[in-house]
Amino acid sequence: MPKQVSVGVKLHGAVLAKNTIINFIGMALPLAAGFVAMPFVIRWLGTTRFGILSIVWIIFGYFGIFDLGLGRTTTKYVAEALGKGELEKLPGYFWTTVFLQAATGAVALLGLVVATPILTKHFLKIPADFVQEAQLTLKLVAISLPINFISSSFRGVLEAGQRFDLVNTVKIPLNILFYILPLLGVFLGFNLPGIVILLVISRILGLLVWLFFSFRVFPNLRSRPIFSRDYLRPLFSFSGWLALSGILYTITNSLDRLFVGNLINMKAVGYYAAPYEAISRIGIIPGSLSLVLFPAFSYLNGGKDMAKTEKIFARSVKYILILTGPLLLLLVFFAKDFLRFWLGQDFALYSTRIVQLLALGFLVNSIITVAYSYLQGIGRVDITTKLQMAELVFYGFIAWLFIKFWGINGAALATSARLALFTFFCFWASFKAGGISFKRFWKMGGFRASAVLLLFGLGLFINRQAHTGIVGAAILCLGLIPLVFFYLLDNQERLFLLTNIRSAIPLRKHSSGSPQ
Repeated sequence: MPKQVSVGVKLHGAVLAKNTIINFIGMALPLAAGFVAMPFVIRWLGTTRFGILSIVWIIFGYFGIFDLGLGRTTTKYVAEALGKGELEKLPGYFWTTVFLQAATGAVALLGLVVATPILTKHFLKIPADFVQEAQLTLKLVAISLPINFISSSFRGVLEAGQRFDLVNTVKIPLNILFYILPLLGVFLGFNLPGIVILLVISRILGLLVWLFFSFRVFPNLRSRPIFSRDYLRPLFSFSGWLALSGILYTITNSLDRLFVGNLINMKAVGYYAAPYEAISRIGIIPGSLSLVLFPAFSYLNGGKDMAKTEKIFARSVKYILILTGPLLLLLVFFAKDFLRFWLGQDFALYSTRIVQLLALGFLVNSIITVAYSYLQGIGRVDITTKLQMAELVFYGFIAWLFIKFWGINGAALATSARLALFTFFCFWASFKAGGISFKRFWKMGGFRASAVLLLFGLGLFINRQAHTGIVGAAILCLGLIPLVFFYLLDNQERLFLLTNIRSAIPLRKHSSGSPQ
């Protein structure tokens, strides 16, 4: 049974590592489920219906376009109240955001219902035989929006209390069902509306579990729901920039697939969306870290501890690069083999270049979570949002142009260019406006991590020219381990790693019961 959380924050490497690992597991398991389920869903639904389903996933995954930043705002103000020991303020902050989430969710529901005929008949090139099914599907998806919004407030309360164990107890099965339920629906003979009904039911059940855990951890939330006007101004002042950021992020991240659907057809969306979903899921590694970096940078900024901030900043970039870089480089050089094994010969034929271009873009962009979390943590969310405004204008133009002339490969090229440029400007802002020393960052890990990845990429290129294939790549991966351990990690990191490895290995005992 969940216990009442204690007030206080302990910020050190072990806590950050533990929470990151918990979050990583919570993201990795659904990723594995999606990897297994997606080929069957594509095969049984057909490429056109899968293209429509990918639009449904966009709506489910990026519902924050109407969220107004209130989910993260809940986390911020509840955590602040806990830190000050002002537990009596929790019900006011919590229930006020729940009411606001319910209202914005209702607006989102109505907006999607009204927009559905326009989307299906005029924007997306959906074949006439599928229009009616697609319209009913999107209207059913709209029902999930208020449920998702309210759920984010309940989840935000648990995150504020550092209960990532409970957060992932709900997130893991819920996100696995996100991929498994379409597979189950196809197996049972359901069409797309039937599959969406299963997804909506899973979200309702998830909300009930969020509610149960939140009330168990914070019993005073069981008080009569209250809407406090006194909290509206501070809540909206914080969530304003976050809301705009969420809207820009959602629109920008959806433009490529929406443009492909408009300029080409839904079958092309399927060929583009499947590899995009696979590669973007590697983002679970930096994503799991970002959940702990935002409060960490906020905490350190309050204490004006710049030395520790720069250390966490540099180490985070180093860890992300060495954990995601090799995977993405392997995808660049083995894209066709990966697609043939996973989705079949047709995808290997049409999507290989997409995988290669997107892998390079996501490699550069993998470290964005560090600079992004840092700028928001020090209160400069305005910088990231203004950069997103410029990004949307730039990307909207080149995405339309590139897709018009080069098809789905042009979409991948435009996306990679956007990811790389946005990463560059966020880091530039961290150094200029955020006060991070580039020289110390480069010395504490930036240079060595870049050198290791460059060397690994060169090795894969030579391996390809020598036609040694998987065997040669495996040898390179094994050689990467000592290079990382002895060259990339410092003495403190090596000691921390060895200590945790030893503690994870159970000691064998003699028959007398004494440890060896």
